[in-house]
Amino acid sequence: MHVLLGVGGSDLSYQALDETIERAREAGDEVTVAVFDGHETDAGEDEVQERVRERLDETGFEAEIRRLSGDPGSRLVDVAESEGFDRIVLGSGERSTLGKIQLGSIAEFVLLNAQTPVTLIR
Repeated sequence: MHVLLGVGGSDLSYQALDETIERAREAGDEVTVAVFDGHETDAGEDEVQERVRERLDETGFEAEIRRLSGDPGSRLVDVAESEGFDRIVLGSGERSTLGKIQLGSIAEFVLLNAQTPVTLIR
């Protein structure tokens, strides 16, 4: 399986990175990490990419890292569909004080527009 993992610098996106590495290692999946400006964090793309690279090095897992420019949700959907990815993985879905899941704008766009299956890590 070829997985496209979106990482925008939020804590949940790094959690998704860790879980995706673990699952991909067990299943033998190929992973491409798409780094983008998450607008919800203060981390710049350079910082996010460096943290992803460090985590991949720590775990000894090999994955392609690429940057997405433009609207992150649209670009994730476009890349997944044009390059034949089997799944998109994103970290999103914090719970409100009432216990309801609150999606970020990027995750919501991807869920509503992708023809590729989407997995949310929360």
